This record gives sequence, structure tokens and C-alpha cells, in this order.
Amino acid sequence: MTARPLTVAALLTRARALAGSSFEDLLNDTGVSAPPVPQRAKGFIGGLLEQILGADAGPRAEPDFTALGVELKTIPIDPDGKPQESTFVCLAPTKFTAGQRWQDSVVKRKLSQVLWVPIEGAGDTPFLRRRIGWAVLWKPTLAQENVLRQDWEELVERLALGQHDLLSARLGQVLQLRPKAAHGKVTTIAADEDGVPQATLPRGFYLRPRFTHEILRDASGDTP
Repeated sequence: MTARPLTVAALLTRARALAGSSFEDLLNDTGVSAPPVPQRAKGFIGGLLEQILGADAGPRAEPDFTALGVELKTIPIDPDGKPQESTFVCLAPTKFTAGQRWQDSVVKRKLSQVLWVPIEGAGDTPFLRRRIGWAVLWKPTLAQENVLRQDWEELVERLALGQHDLLSARLGQVLQLRPKAAHGKVTTIAADEDGVPQATLPRGFYLRPRFTHEILRDASGDTP
């Protein structure tokens, strides 16, 4: 296992050293086997990069590099540098207690400092030949955090009130709630508006592609 980076600067240097490497290069360097069906191995490269870069959070609801407070996010981009999909942040709990605050939320912890690693997205390039891009470190500006907080508060209020039927991916300017399951038959139990337990889809918080595109675009001057 790769040693944990001791500083944020060391982590960023380690991530940027991978720029230009193909997925095949990463597999050869680590001795990890390619997934049997790459098209279905969502999250595989993210997990591999966690291993290479020395992430230590595992499945805990903490930033991937716990001592540094840095979350790692791979982001598939098209040839124009635009994200191809929404970015998963964390699972949304099915229960909320009164008085929950943005400052104490998992979303806030996860997004306080993010190491974005662009990767070549799905397209004509074979899986093993896709490449790693130039990593950037991001902290939300005051304006960005205000929008994230407003979205989170609106979405959490609907969850707390049991308004699951009113939840839609259209809600939220930059942060949205979407189903987080392998298929539509996967359900979890949550209380409805009357407090009655009911089956509902597990959901996760996601960042909209236009928001992550802004992050990468604003960092475009920070290149070699």
C-alpha cells in the first residue's frame, strides 16, 4: 500500500506526476488486473487512484485523505474538457434529526477541499488507452459554498419532511439528489410525511456537470 502523503502539496505533486499516464500504465505499475468488463466497472479507476495516492478513509464518511481533509474525485471529461456526468458526493441518509446544520454535514466535509483528477471519458478510445489528466486542488469560494449550502438545506428539508415523492434531480442549482442504486428494484426504508415507514429509492448527493465544468475551467490556467 502506498504511504499516505504528509502534506497537501505532496499529494498534489503525486497526483500531477500521473498526468498523461494511461489506465494500462497504472495497472502495470500496481500489478492490478483490469476489470473483466471495463464498461461496467464504474469507480474502478477512482479506487485505483485512491490506492496509488495513499488515501486512507476507506468506506468512512470522511474525506479520502483524512489527515489532510482532502477528498479525491475523478471526473470523466470529453475532448473539450467538459465533464460527462454528475459527480457523486455521498449517500443521503434516510433520517434527519431536527436542527441539522450545513456546517456539520458530510457534504460540507467532503467538499471543503477536493483533489480533482480528470480522466479521459467514454468515447472511441479503448479503456486501457484512456489517460489521466492534470490534477487540480479546489476549495469552494464563499459564493460557491453559499449556493451549495442553500441547495443542501432545501434538499434536506424535503427529506426531513418525508417528501420523497417530490424529490427530483431538477431541484438544486449545483447540488442535486439522485437515485444511488444498481437498478430500480433496490430500495431502502424511510418515513413519509406522516411518519409512516415506506420503501423508497436510496439517494445520493451529486454535483451538476456545469458546476464541475466551472471548477475545471477556472483552474485551466494552473497547467504545466
